[in-house]
Amino acid sequence: MHALVSGGALAPDGHWIHPRGGFLFPVKALSQVFRGKFLAALQRAFDSGALVLAGSTTAWANAGNRAALFAALRAQPWVVYAKRPFAGPSQVLQYLGRYTHRIALTNNRLVSLDDETVRFRYQDYAHGNRRKVMALEAQEFIRRYLTHVLPKGFMRIRHYGLNANRGKHHKLAQARAALNAPPSASVPTPPESVEAFWLRVAQLDIHQCPHCRSGLLHRIATLTPRAHGPPR
Repeated sequence: MHALVSGGALAPDGHWIHPRGGFLFPVKALSQVFRGKFLAALQRAFDSGALVLAGSTTAWANAGNRAALFAALRAQPWVVYAKRPFAGPSQVLQYLGRYTHRIALTNNRLVSLDDETVRFRYQDYAHGNRRKVMALEAQEFIRRYLTHVLPKGFMRIRHYGLNANRGKHHKLAQARAALNAPPSASVPTPPESVEAFWLRVAQLDIHQCPHCRSGLLHRIATLTPRAHGPPR
């Protein structure tokens, strides 16, 4: 989970509350609070029966095993990684675009497929980022692919606080006024081309030949759809 947090807050009277020490929260304290909040929510889920225990998790239905689990989780340090702010909105979009607007597997990584097996390229980060080919049974391939599809009711990106959809225009204008920041540009920027978008976000040149990876594709003809149906 990635979270972008404003470096401050808007007070009820309209002035901006600046953080102390450069970060909004101390990282160590944030780790402990996150651990406490997460485990409290997990305990409530256990108590209300909201969790469906199956497979290796059935042992947690026993109160003693569950108490041992929570004790082990509380004793383990939880790490919350916080980094410096981005340089601007374009850097934010470029960073998040790698995670939020890419599918699980692009077509150019598929090597071959038949009725039983799918073969595709992947990068082995555990062994020097080497590029390898994996073969999976078709059913297992589909199962892994569908784990990247959000369940019903889930959203890939959520906005809170200043950026919540209900009042973001009013609150962001208040924040700019409190920070003596210039208002947002009213002149819309020209839309980015499809070629430039894919090259910036996915480092993918859509004009590159998917087979040789060196030549460029050139349009030689445009086929218009037929007015009648396919031949029988």
